Amino acid sequence: MTFRVRSAVRGFGRPMTLLAGATLVATVVAAPASAAPAPPAPSRHHFSAAAQSFVGATTVRERVARLDAAMAKLPKESVAYNATKLWNQGITGAGSTVATLVSYGDDQVKQVLDAYSKEHGLPPANVEILQPSGAVPACTDPGVDTPTCQSWGGETDLDVTMMHAMAPAAKIVVAATPVAETQGFAGLPEMMHAVDYMTQHRVADVVSMSFGTTEENFPSFDSIKTLDPALERASRAGVTLVASSGDDGPTGAYLQGPGRYPYRVASWPASDPNVTALGGTQLHLDANGVRTKPDDLVNAADNGFSEGAGLSKAYARPSWQNRVKTITGSTMRAYPDISMEGVQGTSQSAPLFAGVLALAVQAKHGRLGQINPALYTKLGPKGTAAGIIDVTTGDNSQWGVEGFKAGPGYDIASGWGTVDASVFVPALVKAVK
Repeated sequence: MTFRVRSAVRGFGRPMTLLAGATLVATVVAAPASAAPAPPAPSRHHFSAAAQSFVGATTVRERVARLDAAMAKLPKESVAYNATKLWNQGITGAGSTVATLVSYGDDQVKQVLDAYSKEHGLPPANVEILQPSGAVPACTDPGVDTPTCQSWGGETDLDVTMMHAMAPAAKIVVAATPVAETQGFAGLPEMMHAVDYMTQHRVADVVSMSFGTTEENFPSFDSIKTLDPALERASRAGVTLVASSGDDGPTGAYLQGPGRYPYRVASWPASDPNVTALGGTQLHLDANGVRTKPDDLVNAADNGFSEGAGLSKAYARPSWQNRVKTITGSTMRAYPDISMEGVQGTSQSAPLFAGVLALAVQAKHGRLGQINPALYTKLGPKGTAAGIIDVTTGDNSQWGVEGFKAGPGYDIASGWGTVDASVFVPALVKAVK
């Protein structure tokens, strides 16, 4: 189903005109020998290696093969996080809807997920594709960067697979937008328009966002907040928003050109107080999906990247983080809030946790809303009694920038730690009533 909007996306600064079939004609003039250096390369979304592996995969069979290679441990995560205990009680996500917000999406996503599920003992999936911010182009259309588009397709397939592996009876919505999210504002107005559409039409109970852009890449820190109204409206409507914390450790990519900031920066929307930010951990499992040792942080030495964590420069510390202010030592918002497996990037962590939240929506018989106040004031301090499993090992230093270390209790590196879904879900339901 396609929902078309006017060519100008309203409510986010100046209208943007989307032109179909336009041809750009330019006169090429030979540059003199003293010409200025070429401008920096345009910014790009930071894809995980797993998402990038989908470049060139155009058939369902090829895409399923990429999933098999990237997600060799799935659906064993459902065992590791004790979600199967909830399944045995009838809590499978039935009646809940979880959405992934992506650029471009994948029009073959249901066929890919169903083929993967059949191979791995999961039921067929209930998947719907929406295009609330305008018709999405094909990856081979003129003007579309094909590798970027195909990587977004890989991101889409990975997201829905992780949601389905955790909450196999939940309905999954792919909210696809027609403009690529890169860095700064690019693509974000369309994404926030899609959030508003889903809020107004009561499309989803949980929205997962596997993307992020460095706060420094906006015109100003205050300008970031012009994107907040859509998230605030969703939160007031009871929608729970989750986002990846990023894969650049304590730093982030420049707006243009290669390289990263040589100092600590934060990633949006993970840094936004309206959002529950997901850090990344490593699971150490045996052949049956049982842990052989405690989880630790995803780190550069083992994986070539580190999970994102840090302190916002745009958002002040929300009141629900006052309990941990002596730990953060800051008046600003700290993230992540919680962590799950992220060996394929924290774009893996967010949809996994979204699947856990889908189980909680079913158990509550309704939406959860903003969970951060309950997480910080009721659940985190109770630890294992509330299904919070501490992560005490690792740090997210990377690219020559000193990061944050995990330790006992809450820490900036991992938030409150990770979860035992069989205990966390009922505890969360009780805490948000």
